Amino acid sequence: MIGKVRPLVLAAALVVAGVATAGPAEAATTLGASAAAKGRFFGAAVANNHLGEAAYANTLDREFNSVTPENEMKWDATEPNPGQFTFGAADNIVNHARSHGQSLRGHTLVWHSQLPGWVNQISTGSALMTAMQRHINGVAGRYRGQIAYWDVVNEAFADGTGGGLRSSIWTQRLGFNTGWIEQAFRLARTADPNAKLCYNDYNTDGQNAKSNAVFNMVRDFKARGVPIDCVGFQSHLNINGVPGDYQANLQRFANLGVDVQITELDIGGSNFTTQANNYRTVVQACLNVSRCNRIVTWGVTDKYSWRASSTPLLFDGNFNKKPAYNSVLAVLNS
Repeated sequence: MIGKVRPLVLAAALVVAGVATAGPAEAATTLGASAAAKGRFFGAAVANNHLGEAAYANTLDREFNSVTPENEMKWDATEPNPGQFTFGAADNIVNHARSHGQSLRGHTLVWHSQLPGWVNQISTGSALMTAMQRHINGVAGRYRGQIAYWDVVNEAFADGTGGGLRSSIWTQRLGFNTGWIEQAFRLARTADPNAKLCYNDYNTDGQNAKSNAVFNMVRDFKARGVPIDCVGFQSHLNINGVPGDYQANLQRFANLGVDVQITELDIGGSNFTTQANNYRTVVQACLNVSRCNRIVTWGVTDKYSWRASSTPLLFDGNFNKKPAYNSVLAVLNS
């Protein structure tokens, strides 16, 4: 038994540290192993209530070496009442991932959505900041040393041409500036010092007003020593294609000195050949950027996708591999 425990301890240490490893015999056969052969991770968002389904768990554990809890670490799930934390569902995902040697992305500490009602009723900035500190300490502290990357702040910027922060409880109480975002990152660094800290958003896949605003924030944070290590690009894309400057956009963020990750990838569309080509473009773009170290699809199977009607994932509703799966595996093995 001693001889079997030691390699497992080493493997756990490597995935917590964000180091991808794979045996050469596996490299051509699964997404995670093929990504690991290139020093990267290929993961999926996971729902705790599906882990009991054999086909779901088997596909997850065979194919993916990174796990993101889909909803189980969000504020409404972890702190439904002030200072009263519930971690059962999140713990199940963390324990499952660690027992299968899968790296973990924590999602998400601060977001304007899926907040319990009591947070939206906080009337002053000081009280909201106190609540944010308690929440980050409670959740990130719970999983200290077990999470490779945290999505510290999620979707803080507005869509459109303005390039400013969105109106939310955070900006209404703490101001339309990035000071509260900075504070969230500083609190997360204290709560989980070895995790890498990410800002995560959607509609930032190409250069536009929103991605420019995020870029300016990250550049400012890096210049002033704010602890930001990573930017996540959700990449909820459609069949009409990938932005032409997708790779260039990833690269300009990487040039700031942060890791870049594709964090919630799904590509809608019923034309599976076009879908496969778009997946190939996205994965190749990541491989061409040395600091793009992780790709995560937002779900395992079309069956449970939040965009199920557009069949956006790599496995169909019966967990069969789609043409997009084959194109991704081919790129990873190229």
